Amino acid sequence: MVRRLGDLEDAVMTRVWEWNRPVTVREVLEDLQQERSIAYTTVMTVMDNLHQKGWVRREAEGRAYRYEAVSTRAAYSAALMHEAWHTSDNAAAALVAFFGMMSQEQREALRDAMRVVQLSDPDDDEGESGR
Repeated sequence: MVRRLGDLEDAVMTRVWEWNRPVTVREVLEDLQQERSIAYTTVMTVMDNLHQKGWVRREAEGRAYRYEAVSTRAAYSAALMHEAWHTSDNAAAALVAFFGMMSQEQREALRDAMRVVQLSDPDDDEGESGR
């Protein structure tokens, strides 16, 4: 079961994902301080919690750590969607409602993704041979 990130956890992970490199608490702190007043120890605690939850790995560098994402934001988003779909008592209705909320651009991205999945699924009878 995937647990949704809290607001501050998401703000920290957004930076880790966007920067796509090992980061320090100080770097994240300085970036977060552009938006809000926040203490070093708060960011350090959040990053330690993310490490304990398995969202980031860390490597010691002197007296500090460098943190790096274990997976991508796309994988996190997919896991949340998967969890939401499986907790629905009517998966088809949930999908219809979800598709109804999508923008045209999102529906096009969904069509592209379905094509990729169909092309890469050797058990799919509707893949390339079905066109």
